[in-house]
Amino acid sequence: MTGYLRIVATGSRWLGVLAAALLLVACLVVFWTVVVRYVFSASTVWQNEFVKYAIVAATLLGSPYVLMIGGHVGVDLFEERFNRQQRIIQRALAGAIGIVFCLVLAFGASRYFLEAWLNGWVTESVWAPPLWAVLAPFPIGILWLCLQYVAELYRVFAFSHSEAQA
Repeated sequence: MTGYLRIVATGSRWLGVLAAALLLVACLVVFWTVVVRYVFSASTVWQNEFVKYAIVAATLLGSPYVLMIGGHVGVDLFEERFNRQQRIIQRALAGAIGIVFCLVLAFGASRYFLEAWLNGWVTESVWAPPLWAVLAPFPIGILWLCLQYVAELYRVFAFSHSEAQA
C-alpha cells in the first residue's frame, strides 16, 4: 500500500504544480489583456475565456494536492470534543462520503467529456476551443481526488492502528 500512497502523492503534487502554473499563466494573460486594451487600444478574443477555463482547471486539478496537505476547509468544532475512536469514525465517514461524491461527479464529468470528444463540440464563443479540452480537467482532477481520498482513508486506519498498538 505504501507504493499506492507514493504514486498518489506524487500525482497530487504534480497536479498541484500544474494548478499553480495555470494560475500563473492566467495572471499573465490578464496582464496581457490589460496591455492590449489600454496600451494598444485593441480588442481581445480569447483571453477572458482562457482565464476562466484556466482558473476552473486549476481548482479542479489542484484539489487532490490540497486534500493531501490538509488544506480543505474543515469544521473542527465537534472533532475537538470527540475521543480518539470517534475521531477515527468521523474521518472515515467523511472520507467515504468524499469518495462517493467524487465517483458520482467523475462519472458525470467523464460522460460529458466523452460526448464532447466524440461529437467534436466547441465552446460557444468567437475563440471556440474544443470543448473536450476545456472539460478534461474535470474528470482528471475529480478522479485523482478520489484516489487521494482513498489514500487519506488508508492513513486514517493505518494511523489509528499504529496508535492502538503503541
